[in-house]
Amino acid sequence: MSFRMFRPLLACSAFLLAGHAAMAQTKVAVISLQKALFETAEIKKANDDMQATVVKPKQQRADQLNQELATISQKLQDQSKLTEESAFQLKAEGQRKQVELTRIQEDLEAEATRIRQEVLAKSTDRMQAVVKKLAEEKGLDLVVDTQVALYFKPVMDLTAEATAAYDKAYPVTASPAPPKK
Repeated sequence: MSFRMFRPLLACSAFLLAGHAAMAQTKVAVISLQKALFETAEIKKANDDMQATVVKPKQQRADQLNQELATISQKLQDQSKLTEESAFQLKAEGQRKQVELTRIQEDLEAEATRIRQEVLAKSTDRMQAVVKKLAEEKGLDLVVDTQVALYFKPVMDLTAEATAAYDKAYPVTASPAPPKK
């Protein structure tokens, strides 16, 4: 065999060795982006605010309607004390309250979903910037989400650091007290 036949083989071997050397120097870390986000003070505050301003008032009204519906149902079960007209009116009132309850539940779900999406979109962008800055400070070449990593050493996990860095970069201010009724 001639030297010319070995040349391509030597070139491929050199590329493989260079690739291994480059990979050995690559610094990698992992992060649970979802956990890092949900542990931030900003997300926790946004959730608390949503509970206080959106969920709680609507849930109170829904609870009240459920109680009223239960009362109507009890009255309708004892048909002997009702005239046809009063039974008809109770059924109509029950239907109105059921429609209102359904609307409240649908509105609550839609509004909560909208608020969550807005907050998560903003926070996700911010968290990605925080992770990028952390990676640059630590000289990392790659940061992978834990959901796609089959295995990693716990020392490689940046989740807690990312949450702390996020809270430092985007401190939460106290929200004003809601007006008393």
